[in-house]
Amino acid sequence: MKPGITVVIPSIPPRQKMLARALRSVSAQRRKADAVVVQIDNDKVGAALNRDRGLAQVETEWVAFLDDDDEFYSHHLEFLYDHAIATNADLVYPWFDVGSGGTDPFPQFEGVEWNNDDPHQVPITFLVKTEVAREVEGFSGGWTDSDSTDKDGNRAGEDWNFILKLIQAGRKIVHLNERTWIWHHHGKNTSGRTDWGMYGIYS
Repeated sequence: MKPGITVVIPSIPPRQKMLARALRSVSAQRRKADAVVVQIDNDKVGAALNRDRGLAQVETEWVAFLDDDDEFYSHHLEFLYDHAIATNADLVYPWFDVGSGGTDPFPQFEGVEWNNDDPHQVPITFLVKTEVAREVEGFSGGWTDSDSTDKDGNRAGEDWNFILKLIQAGRKIVHLNERTWIWHHHGKNTSGRTDWGMYGIYS
């Protein structure tokens, strides 16, 4: 693995405008990304496998994930990387501001120190060691897309599954109590589903 950070953005064809916004936020980083991988889901395999296809192309020690409909603040990579090094973490997750008229689905977890014995969902916009992400088989390994929920009643997806696998592997997860990105959380999020064709209104 080379030193540095690769940003991986899974995307779908109808979201070209959103993807452009996401890429602008990556370009505006104070701590520049060493590489960017945009993985387009042309064959509708879903977000989990699409993320893993992007992960397979990463050659740097760290990988930062960003959904195509979200955006980084300019300090995102800088703050997460510095905190990961300072805490010797395998994964660092920050907090977010909510855009697009949405609301924070789990505000009770902002600023709360991570506890492996009482885990909760973490948005996908985190920084993780590349080899650790591959060690637990990424996002699609052992994951079946469904309408299951986590212990807090939120819809459980590949991101929740990924966090559980890191805990099982004994990896260190750390929360950075800073808002470093914008989550455009809205009623038309595809949530990793493969039936994204209905969301063509975002093209």
